Amino acid sequence: VLGVISTPTNVRLMSYNMNLMLMWDVPEGAASGLVYTAEYKTSVTAYRVGCMNISLLECDFTCLNISISEYGMYTGRVRAQLGAQSSAWVESHQITLDKDTIIGSPNVSLFSNGATIEVSIKDPVFKISALRNVYNLATYNITYWKDGQKAKARSISNIQQNRVVLNDLQPWSKYCVDVQINTDRNTNPSKPSETVCERTTKEEEASWVAAVVTFVIMTMAVALLIVMVVCWKCIYHFLCPKDALPQHFKEYLRVPPNSPIYLAMRNSHPPEEIYHQVSIMAISRTMEEG
Repeated sequence: VLGVISTPTNVRLMSYNMNLMLMWDVPEGAASGLVYTAEYKTSVTAYRVGCMNISLLECDFTCLNISISEYGMYTGRVRAQLGAQSSAWVESHQITLDKDTIIGSPNVSLFSNGATIEVSIKDPVFKISALRNVYNLATYNITYWKDGQKAKARSISNIQQNRVVLNDLQPWSKYCVDVQINTDRNTNPSKPSETVCERTTKEEEASWVAAVVTFVIMTMAVALLIVMVVCWKCIYHFLCPKDALPQHFKEYLRVPPNSPIYLAMRNSHPPEEIYHQVSIMAISRTMEEG
């Protein structure tokens, strides 16, 4: 029996992070014990049952074992039932999933590094697919301000990378950041992220100073290595000179200790030294004058 029970009110088809949910309010003057049946269709198919005889005021079609396309166009409808009686169907407006879904808030983390702050962004989790698969040209809008000075906030737009360094900050100051996502096909930006804050510390040395120091050290190391390679033989001969003993010393060292030659050399008397006796006499100055 149709038309005896009042129809559900405020029927709307919604999408949040690529889900597909039909929602409604209870009929006017509704009796207790009402249940509902919800159905959906695409732009090219007839209605299919989604949820049947439920008491909830919503039906999430993406939680069912049905195929939902992130680029599909969908319409929903619902009716109320009480025993054998049913209300008329109430149809929702049509939505295109990728164009009309509400994109949730990104997750933002801040990391302080001296007088700079690194912003790390994590995309919201979609019910089907992933944000970068659906919107390959998605960008971030980063807004940041010194704590207590939001009226002077600065923004960076059209950022595609999910890690960004804010380097125009004052040391020893607290800064706050929030982020929104913009897409090429969905005209509405995402919900803004929660505002997160972080404090900078001391101002670091200019990056060019570190670069120059590193370049000089590397140049010196390379030059030293080249010198060692080119002059290796000279260095080796200087540090490890070759044996330069006289030939008779070498023959002496090669003689076995028990050989007759060795014993003869050991017991031989030193050669007689030839010398002449020399006398030194001192003549006084007085005698020379006389």
